[in-house]
Amino acid sequence: MSEQQMSDNDKSRDLDQEQARLAYTIIESLLEHTRVVSDLIALMAQTLDEDTSKALTQTPVWTAYLDSRRAMERTRADVEKFAEIMKGLE
Repeated sequence: MSEQQMSDNDKSRDLDQEQARLAYTIIESLLEHTRVVSDLIALMAQTLDEDTSKALTQTPVWTAYLDSRRAMERTRADVEKFAEIMKGLE
């Protein structure tokens, strides 16, 4: 492939400002939903008795929830980096 074709392909993969803004909006909405769901889970957990809480936290569903939360925490740095890039586009 020629250098010009490679350059054209790179440009077609770049996000323009509108695409970047849409991506940011989607990510922001997903993060907000995740925060709200986490708050709801915490509130619901407070209403459970000790035996029920213990049983719940020993399920694969709870393990998956905790794994997902840890993954979101690791993603936070990437989202912050993306937000800085977005600010630079404006």
